[in-house]
Amino acid sequence: MNKIQKISQFFSPAAFIHDTEENYQAIERLIIEQEIGGLTFFHSRHSAAANFEKRAESLDTEDTFEKLIGLINRYQALSKIPLLISIDGEYGLAMRIEKTPQYPFAITLGALKKDGEKWVEEVGYRMGLDMKRSGIHLNLAPCADVNTNPNNPVIGYRSFGDQTENVAKLAFAAYSGMKKAGIGACLKHFPGHGDTAVDSHLGLPILQKTKAELEAEELFPFQYGIDRGVEMIMVGHLAVPALTGGKDIPASISRELITDLLKGEMGFQGLVISDALNMKAVANLYPEPGELEWQAFHAGNDILCFSDHVKEGIERIAQNASDKEVDAVFEKVIDLKRRLGVLKAKPVKVPTFDWESHSQLQKELAENYISVISGEIKSAELQALAREGKLGFQEFFTQNPSRFSQDIKLEFSPIEQAEKVIIAVFVPSHKPLNQFGMDQAMLDEIKELAKNKPCILVHFGNPLALKHLEKLEDFEAVVCGYQGFEETQEVMAKTLQGL
Repeated sequence: MNKIQKISQFFSPAAFIHDTEENYQAIERLIIEQEIGGLTFFHSRHSAAANFEKRAESLDTEDTFEKLIGLINRYQALSKIPLLISIDGEYGLAMRIEKTPQYPFAITLGALKKDGEKWVEEVGYRMGLDMKRSGIHLNLAPCADVNTNPNNPVIGYRSFGDQTENVAKLAFAAYSGMKKAGIGACLKHFPGHGDTAVDSHLGLPILQKTKAELEAEELFPFQYGIDRGVEMIMVGHLAVPALTGGKDIPASISRELITDLLKGEMGFQGLVISDALNMKAVANLYPEPGELEWQAFHAGNDILCFSDHVKEGIERIAQNASDKEVDAVFEKVIDLKRRLGVLKAKPVKVPTFDWESHSQLQKELAENYISVISGEIKSAELQALAREGKLGFQEFFTQNPSRFSQDIKLEFSPIEQAEKVIIAVFVPSHKPLNQFGMDQAMLDEIKELAKNKPCILVHFGNPLALKHLEKLEDFEAVVCGYQGFEETQEVMAKTLQGL
């Protein structure tokens, strides 16, 4: 292979499952003419741009999974060297593809009360098997970010929490589970995106901390993984002046940060993958097509993700990089493909999922993570009040009566007659945009109810949304469900009944 062909193996541009035939053919041309090494799949252009366009959620489109498998087979058939197929599926295929198994968010798994590492590894393993059977070789997960800024606009539910050591252990457990399933995984977003206040899809977050502070928190989970043999790390688009000689340069294009710190000082010997190169934090820095790709490669990235200028990027790297540099990275990429079975890629059939086993896992996890975070649940008292016609119930942010209201099996009375009220809040969005999708009038109604009567708040969804209810001490008890899954609602109903 010549130098250009070797460099082409470093590129993994975005492929959209729901797209036009014209765009599918453009990907085919990249495979045939540029001989790219891989593809990173996203649901649709709409959802990939959700952050730019201030949309909280992605489109819901039919047959996404079948389309994905069809495209993987279509694209693999054209590639001389089989493509490394990756996806950003932090909570499973469901993060990008409807009607596939969804697993709990990292923030939920961070709340597991016992055997956290064992359970998180099992989740990573199951997630990995789903992907492997679907023709995917690499999951761009998990986050090793320590979410110490509760107002972080982009990490939040994607982090295992704000406890550094717990994040380190659980991120490594998730990585290990995926590896056990036979797919690749990576810790992200080096050097740590958890204490930022800017979304790097939109602008450049700058982390003003000393090196000692960074080593104690942000860098810790990555060092923990490196010491245990992690083979891939994704570098984020955030500036950390203390690590780059005072410069506000994104980590993803900083040679000081990737080559000197990560590979040199921290001893990382695996592959470095860039975060999406179309993100505004870096995309706007180099208007000349191909220059950003060269800067990312020169900084020490081995795989360039979501490049919008593949042809120009390949040419620029070929002009500037030595044969020795190119050969070293090419060997790493081909070795990764060999280890993940990419070079033996065969056409994939649409797999079926064991939904019964998945549901059982969800129940077992829910029993472990549902938490009473203040007050206590007195089940006998709730049952007595229900018998006397003095227990009220009200749901917020649901379209229809929930599974929880049906499973709880207590007789409820009108709110005005009730001595105590169970308030169930189903947080509409896991992202913080527009108060997690919660209408202010409804939030005010919940707060007013809690001031006037003893209330038990049952909160399904991202716990970071609790701050919008302000004074939690106004509630007699607060129970956190973390997810809105039917299995979570069923376990929550049993929790309130003392079963």
